[in-house]
Formats: sequence, C-alpha cells, structure tokens
Amino acid sequence: MQRRWGIERLRWRADMRAPVPAALARPAAPEGFGDPARGRDLLAGRHLRAGQQVEGRGRTIWSLGPEADPETATQHRFGWLDDLAALGGAASRDLAWVWLMDWIGRYGDGRGPGWSPEAVAERLTRWLSNSAWVCQSPSPQADEAAFLRSLSMQSRWLARHWHRAGDEAGRIAALAALLQVETALFGAPRHAARRAAALGQAAASAIGPGGDVASRDPEALLELFCALAAAAVILGQATAPAQRDAMARAARTLRALRHADGGLARFHGGGRGAEGRLERALAEAGEAAGPSPFDLRMGFARLASARTTVLLDAAPPPRGPDAARAHASTLAFEMTCGRRPLIVSCGSGTHHGPDWRRAGRATPSHSTLCLDGHSSARLGRGAGGSEPLVDGPREVLAHRADSDGLQRIEAGHDAWRAAFGLTHDRRLGLDRGGLTLVGEDLLTTLGPADERAFDAASHAGRDPGVAFTIRFHLHPDVEPDLDAQGAVALLRLRSGEVWRLAHDGGARLSLAPSVYLEKSRPRPVPTQQVVLSGRAMAYATLVRWSLVRSGDAALAPRDLWRGEGDPA
Repeated sequence: MQRRWGIERLRWRADMRAPVPAALARPAAPEGFGDPARGRDLLAGRHLRAGQQVEGRGRTIWSLGPEADPETATQHRFGWLDDLAALGGAASRDLAWVWLMDWIGRYGDGRGPGWSPEAVAERLTRWLSNSAWVCQSPSPQADEAAFLRSLSMQSRWLARHWHRAGDEAGRIAALAALLQVETALFGAPRHAARRAAALGQAAASAIGPGGDVASRDPEALLELFCALAAAAVILGQATAPAQRDAMARAARTLRALRHADGGLARFHGGGRGAEGRLERALAEAGEAAGPSPFDLRMGFARLASARTTVLLDAAPPPRGPDAARAHASTLAFEMTCGRRPLIVSCGSGTHHGPDWRRAGRATPSHSTLCLDGHSSARLGRGAGGSEPLVDGPREVLAHRADSDGLQRIEAGHDAWRAAFGLTHDRRLGLDRGGLTLVGEDLLTTLGPADERAFDAASHAGRDPGVAFTIRFHLHPDVEPDLDAQGAVALLRLRSGEVWRLAHDGGARLSLAPSVYLEKSRPRPVPTQQVVLSGRAMAYATLVRWSLVRSGDAALAPRDLWRGEGDPA
C-alpha cells in the first residue's frame, strides 16, 4: 500500500508540471439548466443544508460545514455553479469565481471529499459549460492559468481513475466528461477509439433491452442518455454501435415517461428534469421525438390523449442496491394537462434533509391507495446506514384493456395480502379527447386463507373493518375547493381549466395538507391533496372515481393565468 501511494504521489507531481494550454481550444456550449431562484439565495448568503437554511455571513461555500458532511460533499460537484450562471450578472459571476479559486486552493491537489470519478466528472462538466461566463470575471492572469491548470490536472486524474466509478452509470458519466474536457483543452479527445469501445460496453450493460435502468428512476435514465449523447457528438462516426443501440432504446423509454408539459414522471427518487434538457439531448443525438406505442416501459404504463397524459407505476419497487432510493409507489399515478401538472407525487425529499427523504418514499406521499396507514413497502436497515425498501409487493400484474372508447390500464399488487388478506387492483381509463379519466380501486380477497386474514385484521381494532385512503396529491399551482355538499372537489389550473373530482359515494371526500418536493425548489412547497377515505367491511370493496374537465371542451385553450407572462 505504501509503495502504491508513493507511485500515485509521483504521478500527481508529474501532473503538476505537465504542460497546460494557454486557453481552451474548443470551449463547451453552456448547458443553461441551473435554477436562478437558488442562485439568488446563494448570492444573498442563504445556503440550504440538510433541509435547514444556513447564513453564509460572507464566508465561502467551503467554510459552512465539516468536510465529512454529505451536503458539503455535494458542493464539490459544483451544481451551485449552474445556479449562479442561471441568475447571471456580474455579482453572481464574481462570487462564483471566488468560490472556484478557493476550491482550487483548498482541494485542487487531490484532497477532500470531491475526488471520486463521479464527482470529478460532474465538476469538470460544469466547469466547462460555464467557463466562458465565469472567466469573464476581472481577475489576475495567474487565476485563469490556475483554472486551466486545474482542468488539465483533473482530466489526467479522471483518465487514470474513471474505471473506479461505483457502477456503469458512473463510468459512462466519467468517460463522457473525459471526452469533453480533453476536446476543450486539446481540440480532440485522446485515445478516442479505446474510450468509444469502453462507452459502448458500459452503455450496453447499464441500459436494458427495454431501454430501462435498474433503479427505475426516469431522471437517472435521462442523465445517462445525456452523457451518452454528449459523448456521441464528440466521437461522431467513431461512436460504438452498442452505444447507439443503447441510446435508441433509452430514447424510446424517455418519450414514454414524458408528460405533456415535457417533464418526466417523478418516481423512485427522480425529478421532472431540467426544462428542455431531454429535447436538446434528443436533437443532439439525432433521435427524432415522436409518440411511443403503449407497453410497460421500465415498469410504467402510459395513457395519453390530446393534451392529457397519465403515467402509472405498474411494477414492483427496485431491489438490490437500488432499493436504497426506491419509493413505495406501486400503482401510484401522475396526470398532466397541457403544460400544467394536476395530480403528482410529493416527490423526492433527498435535497431537503433525511426526514423529508424518508417521508417522500412512503406510500402516503404518492397518489394511490394506502391501507390502514401502512406503506406498500417499508424502510429497512442496510449497510452504511442506508435504508433499503423491503417487504414490498411480491407480484404486480398489469395489462392494457382498451374498451368503450377509453384507453384502459388494469394493474394489481399483493403487498397487503399477508397482513390483511387484501389485494389492491386499480383500473384507469382515459377518453379519446383527454377530457375524462375514470378510476376504480378494488380491495378484494382471493381465497379462504385471505378471508381468514381479513376477518382477523378487521376485528383487531376498536372499529370494524380495515381503514383505507386514496390520495390525489395536487401540484402547488392547482387551487382545490369543495362544492357546497362536500361531494365533489373542483381543481382549478392556472390555465383557467377546472377539473371535477367526483366519486360514487363509497368513501368520504376531504381536502388535506400536502407538500411538493423537487430539487429545483429550494424548500418544500406547501400544497394540498384530495383524500377519499373509508373502511373495507367486506371481502370486496370497490371505490369508483372520476376526473372530468368542466366547461369549454376546446383542445387548446389559452394556457396562461392572470398576470403570467407569455412564454413566447
């Protein structure tokens, strides 16, 4: 071990003396996917750490917490640089430059938590995409030389260590970043053929035959596709056929997981993705965006008509290493009308602290049925303090069954069968005009053993039967209200549309607080949810509900609200 460390130190010293270009040979195009709201907070000295706001008080971002803190480690990936660039202006540029130079002084020699292949890859990509902007800051020529020297040294570090990434996705990100930084520094990548072959092998392994990834996280698939697309632009004809095939599979799946507003379905830790990112990646990769025929893409079922899209989680949660980020969202759905999300999940609370992360993974945080307060899977204890999802459904069945002018999907799971003797079946149907979504939620026993389990559970508490809730979490821009009788919920979108959520009387309808968690939002956003609650008293309990658009049935109403600027 001592000898190896000595060799690495000699190599690092050689890197320090290696020749460095005087300027970038081919500056990278700006990504433009940061969040100006987060950039504004950073400029004002407000930093979010584990869901808590910390005042910077003039300190650099590297002085706010211990190096072992996970939030501090995340800063080494320089996502904040995108946010300051999105805000723009001389003040944010100068602040970004000060923090970047401070990082080079503190950690540029290989110290600190930011030296994994995944972290270096993200850091280099963001340095490159923002280099033209951040280097406009008035600074000594020596600082610009230090910036280029650090880029060069990190690229050589990544060239030696990319294969040490934790999984195939990390290796793809590292190789793509390596191609980009070498092209920016020297005009062309080094060892292009060798790296093209490695990318092809990693892509074929990371992206399954159906264009899926093991985590079932749509945004993770987007990140993978974007890295492969960026690499393909640089490699050109040298791109391996295996990489092109994997990209084509991923593109078909991403189209199927995209809502009408362009955002991705937010399941299993993923967000909606930066606006316009998927379209740009598809264009760069030469993948024409078009409709995808129905099938189960990565375990999700899609219904789409006119301006309305519905996506249903119709598969078991991920297992193995990916269970540590999985959500208990089986049979949960999302619904978007035009560019307005209507029904959502609470989302991933990973960026808002451990309590929000745990809450966001539970079944009550998703738009589906929950039985007696029990999630369809629970959080277990794993290695290194992880909390993998365990005891989830053993069997999830789903199939398409169009009829009566409706696109229909039927799905069911057995997560509560052992404890309560009940199986949950959900049926969704979307009409041809995208104006009506009908739903049925059925709790039923499947045999004598289930009936005995249900009888025991229904008499175990103070009240007979088994309590259930069907939740419809609303996007923060939706304004809900109950009619005079409290039997119908009126859901007003910012476009002016009104949707009526009604049911057949088999449950009690109410409004309750909810929260919207998205990494693009600096803090959890309060919102509301519609709840249908009741008790299963028999061996079969059926609740029918519907979402119907009220008023003018034109397919393309003006999608703006009072005082909102026209996006054109």
